[in-house]
Amino acid sequence: MLENVVIAGGGPTGLMLACELRLAGVEVTVLDRLPGRSGESRAGGLHARTLEVLDQRGVVDRFLAAGRPMQVGHFSGLWLDFHRLPTRYPFLLNLLQAEVERLLEQWAAELGVRVRWSSAVSGFRQDATGVEVALADGSTIEAAYLVGCDGGRSAVRKLAGIGFPGTPATLTALLGDVELADPPGEPVFMRRTERGDFSVLGFQPGWYRVMTTRYDHVAGRDEPVTFEQLRESLIEIAGTDFGMHSPRWISRYGDAARQAEQYRRGRVLLAGDAAHIHFPAGGQGLNTGVQDAVNLGWKLAAVVRGHAPEALLDTYHAERHPVGERVLDNTRAQTALSRPGAHVDALREVFARQIAVEEVNSALAGMITALDVRYPLGDADPLLGKRIPDLDLVTEHGATRLFTLLHSGRAVLLDLAGDPELAAAARDWDDRLDVVVAKGPSDFPPAVLVRPDGHVAWVASLGVDGLRAACAKWLGPVAG
Repeated sequence: MLENVVIAGGGPTGLMLACELRLAGVEVTVLDRLPGRSGESRAGGLHARTLEVLDQRGVVDRFLAAGRPMQVGHFSGLWLDFHRLPTRYPFLLNLLQAEVERLLEQWAAELGVRVRWSSAVSGFRQDATGVEVALADGSTIEAAYLVGCDGGRSAVRKLAGIGFPGTPATLTALLGDVELADPPGEPVFMRRTERGDFSVLGFQPGWYRVMTTRYDHVAGRDEPVTFEQLRESLIEIAGTDFGMHSPRWISRYGDAARQAEQYRRGRVLLAGDAAHIHFPAGGQGLNTGVQDAVNLGWKLAAVVRGHAPEALLDTYHAERHPVGERVLDNTRAQTALSRPGAHVDALREVFARQIAVEEVNSALAGMITALDVRYPLGDADPLLGKRIPDLDLVTEHGATRLFTLLHSGRAVLLDLAGDPELAAAARDWDDRLDVVVAKGPSDFPPAVLVRPDGHVAWVASLGVDGLRAACAKWLGPVAG
């Protein structure tokens, strides 16, 4: 039986998935059609939930050292307060995508991941035993599974015949990483005008990200984009170009919002932009892709290694498709709320008053950061399906945090009551599960089963039989 996975696409989603698979002992090859790392930086920040999953794997400090925290986000340019978020990371970490990719690729190399550049997928053939992946250079690779993390124009998705329905672009946005001779005084400067929107974000010393959005033009797919276009657009909308010069990178995007009908077809799966595209309102795209990878990685590894049946992979679509759908919906809402005109002005005034209410602000912040994601694991207990908070614990080895227990990428049975019956019930899965007896918060359930992605799969109120059922469902049946 083949025990390796081929990932098409070496961006943040593909690299995160590769790391997750390697932690579980699965051989991985990452293919990318580009000749090398492009240095492009479409995305510019990591939200709290992404920082949490990086913490769960023990690498978050690398990203924190390279970025700049900001305790605010926005919904269509209306400010959200992040400092009250229930997390150790109540902020948006400003960090350009190129740096995120560099750090992920460094981690992947440490884990033994091989990235093959200039390796475009041109076809594949799958059967009950595996996938034969054809490359543009005429070579082939055999794998147990193929995962398309190859962007919004995904070759893997198209070759698999998976539909990509949604809504077409209705606007044109330009962005560039440039130097400014006369930058605005605020590190995050966003304005909405009757001619369109613009923003100026300071990311690195001396460099700024400038973005403009016009609602009266939809650019053609092959229409060229130049520094002069960005400069003229900014002058038209903002009345100045802030002394823009020395462009590092210029690009264009729209608000087309599309989602794959299926995240899995046989031995072919999709993640990240290959599965969903949308306007980058709120900075959710890269983060959603990384979280796709964390949901998929441990499940795919369990199936490849023979621990779990293929049916476990169906839960990937069941859990992540609704998350992607919600991102598409909220970004559509944000672009609708940004358009110029008296009617939208009135709507924004009403919405601004509502967003000033703490409960509304917190709800929107939870959605944008994905801290509120709850997978459909049933309603038997309010914690089921939710992300576990990073509890402070004391074990026989001393003080620790719950996220530290997840560094290996294995499931954790956390026993805060010292119940020997739980360890006995979970013993059949000790090759896939760590049982940790600890002291923790008194207001937390006495025991929980935490999946490798940090979501709760069982709570003590469901009993020992429920624990064995949850282990069998998420970790696979008992050997023999």
